[in-house]
Amino acid sequence: MQRIFAPAKINLFLHVGARRADGFHDLVSLVTFADAGDELHIEKADTLGLKISGPFGSALDAGENNLVLRAVRGMAEIAGRDLPMAITLVKSLPVSSGIGGGSADAAAAMRACLMQWGSTHVSSAALDALALRLGSDVPVCFAGEPALIKGRGETVEPVDMPVLDAVLVNPGVAVSTAEVFAHHSPGSLENMAANAVPKERGTFVKWLAGLRNDLEKPAIAIAPAIGEALAALSDAGARLARMSGSGATCFGIFPTQDDARDAAARIASMRRGWWVRAVKF
Repeated sequence: MQRIFAPAKINLFLHVGARRADGFHDLVSLVTFADAGDELHIEKADTLGLKISGPFGSALDAGENNLVLRAVRGMAEIAGRDLPMAITLVKSLPVSSGIGGGSADAAAAMRACLMQWGSTHVSSAALDALALRLGSDVPVCFAGEPALIKGRGETVEPVDMPVLDAVLVNPGVAVSTAEVFAHHSPGSLENMAANAVPKERGTFVKWLAGLRNDLEKPAIAIAPAIGEALAALSDAGARLARMSGSGATCFGIFPTQDDARDAAARIASMRRGWWVRAVKF
């Protein structure tokens, strides 16, 4: 059995422009990946199949439109061959929560196919096109390293950034990405370069605090519990608290790993219905 990790995607900042003619929005975002995530378990089989388990597995449908199956079928198409495998998705991340769970799972499925192929090769262009077709977050999740993303997500520029100790908090509310985008006011899209990202931890956090998530205010208006999650992180000592993606998951950055673990324990004890994890990213 192969085990493929699908880490949570964190938007450290997210600047969103106006809606384009194609329905998408231009954006600039710094994305990194936490050491918490889902897993794909891959076994050889005669046909392609998917089962879903894990704490949040019941919230997903294992039918034909599941992103994992769409990713495998897309890989089979560009490879010109069948890719029969039995897949179990262990869903440990909250669903529709702004941390790229579905996109990370799709990217992990693409990597699983590459591992199955062995010496078979496909072009990078074909892989990039498939990733973008699956979703705007899939290209950066497939790259799997900290990066500035631009356009609708097709431009992925690797970034060297410090490792941070953090806490992820999801207050257990579902937020519609489409609804959040519909209520957001377009912000400015700063022309940032990957080499402009500070490398020293303290400087990085101060720099990050001067940026923003343009979707945070509309998301809080739709789901006030997001504001409660941000307040809980700040009250627990976070140097910076911000929402990731279109919500509802928020992150807080802490000075040390012990600080993050203590804060996570404190928040979890006070909010037993929330999903809380101390992480590194």
